[in-house]
Amino acid sequence: MSNITHDSNNDSCSNDNNADAGTKYIRNFSIIAHIDHGKSTLADRLIEATGTLSKREMCNQFLDNMDLEKERGITIKAQTVRLKYHARDGIEYHFNLIDTPGHVDFSYEVGRSLASCDGALLVVDASQGVEAQTLANVYLAIDYNLEILPVINKIDLPHADVEKTKFEIEEIIGIDAHNANLVSAKQGLGIDELLESIVEHIPAPKGSNNNPLQALIFDSWFDSYQGVVILVRVFEGRIAVKDKIFFKHPSQTYEVLKLGINAPFFTEVSTLSVGEVGLVICGIKNVRDVHIGDTIISSQAKETPALSGFKEMKPMVFCGIFPVDNSDYDNLKDSLQKLALNDASFTFEPETSAALGFGLRCGFLGLLHMNIVQERLEREFQLNLISTAPSCKYVVKLTNNDTITIENPSLLPNPSIIDTISEPMVEINLHTPNEYVGNIIKLCEERRGHQLEIKYITPERVQLIYELPLIEMVYDFYDRLKTVSRGYASMDYQFKEYRSSDLVKLDILLNGEAVDALSIICHRTNSAIKGRNLVQRLRRVITRQQFDIAVQAAIGAKVVARETVKALRKNVLAKCYGGDVSRKRKLLEKQKAGKKRMKMVGSVEVPQEAFLAVLSTEEED
Repeated sequence: MSNITHDSNNDSCSNDNNADAGTKYIRNFSIIAHIDHGKSTLADRLIEATGTLSKREMCNQFLDNMDLEKERGITIKAQTVRLKYHARDGIEYHFNLIDTPGHVDFSYEVGRSLASCDGALLVVDASQGVEAQTLANVYLAIDYNLEILPVINKIDLPHADVEKTKFEIEEIIGIDAHNANLVSAKQGLGIDELLESIVEHIPAPKGSNNNPLQALIFDSWFDSYQGVVILVRVFEGRIAVKDKIFFKHPSQTYEVLKLGINAPFFTEVSTLSVGEVGLVICGIKNVRDVHIGDTIISSQAKETPALSGFKEMKPMVFCGIFPVDNSDYDNLKDSLQKLALNDASFTFEPETSAALGFGLRCGFLGLLHMNIVQERLEREFQLNLISTAPSCKYVVKLTNNDTITIENPSLLPNPSIIDTISEPMVEINLHTPNEYVGNIIKLCEERRGHQLEIKYITPERVQLIYELPLIEMVYDFYDRLKTVSRGYASMDYQFKEYRSSDLVKLDILLNGEAVDALSIICHRTNSAIKGRNLVQRLRRVITRQQFDIAVQAAIGAKVVARETVKALRKNVLAKCYGGDVSRKRKLLEKQKAGKKRMKMVGSVEVPQEAFLAVLSTEEED
């Protein structure tokens, strides 16, 4: 992620000695944790305990305000809220709280949030202990030089083991957990003590209102009435309404029309001072003018250095997104640009397909990220979309020593000019109870995994580190992992390197015509099995026509699997009650000739289910 630290060496940045007195009553912090360890529930209790919302206004997972988040029970977008807390010393503190996602596919959201904070609450489930994403999020917080405050949640559960959880935090993470806050976010236990710990242990922001303005853009979204709404953390100086501000990246100057804070609903303010988190509205209609990670400075001091921003995320999974109706292509492109304001971790570029027409090739951080983006496009922008099979980026070395990079299997060159194909490898970190180790090892071996390390954290919990091809993890590895471990295993992964492998392109042919959007790249050893399972699934989802449809899987000119979608057949002999057999034969031959002509001019409709069938190519029972 980015290298922003709060000890910046920029000349304009201040130190402890010249920090404004007002900032010592501000605390900026995030809540980080593994999935389902209680981040959003803890945020609810903090909102309640500070009196930010009344009981009538309060609802479960208040900060998870997207329908998708409520339906799936996960946090997708980091959300901010300002809380007023009257401490026991009689002083009123302002807390800027950011609730973050827990799934590995949304790690970019976590990184952006941490860049705007001075500390983080590390929430660990007392019944589950330290898990894979717990480690990943802690390492992110350490990279940002943040103060980490351990919080042990769910202490009210019958099988909670607080002492064991403290031991794991100290042994695995290396953080002193002796005085960790013990809470039950569901029951509201320990919340008052946690609020006091935040005041005591999370450092106040540094900086001065007298320094030139430096504000980091860490989120944004498009509003139909107000244009682009920008969420910023002010590191130096202050912003006031009607100020002229300068955006470093597009080199554009705008006037501030409105400023606001989430408290927790939008509340207008006249200024945002150093250390504060708030919303800036300038009436920006061109979404390309705003870049997450950019620095806002004063138009009177354009030489002010930019903050270091964020490290650009590298997409791991790619797929094509096409509108069902080709006339919606421009709407799809505009919608993706608006969505990119709110989620800068995916990429897109134009793509054409012989089967699907005009669309966009998009890159995502993972399969869940891909599914969420497609659902948001369909719900928020009322689009009807088809997505192709997910793939990843391959490095192809040609026989003339040139090297090319492809993201779309249909762009793979002719095998005769390919020297080697290298696929991305990931290092996957698995945490599981001891009794499921055998099942997980078997799963990893099936996916061409190579074991790097196995470590017993406690007699009951094991950490497995495997090296795995990314493409083997993309399809349904996470679902299979949850199945074989009964939901108890957790995982985290990171890109390692590109490695040469015996890969081939598996084409899907419908009546002899290749459907480029269904092509996949797979390892030669399991290509025949994948091809057979894939054509079996396609046979079930492709609609029957008036003619037979041959569904074939082929590697080059060699067909490795075939299924036939049988024709809808009219009984032309129904009117023949007798007579010579030649009359019946004549009618059948006439029908056969008609179906042959129909097959030559007829087209096969490929439904969305056909592309979803590629996602699961496990052998049938």
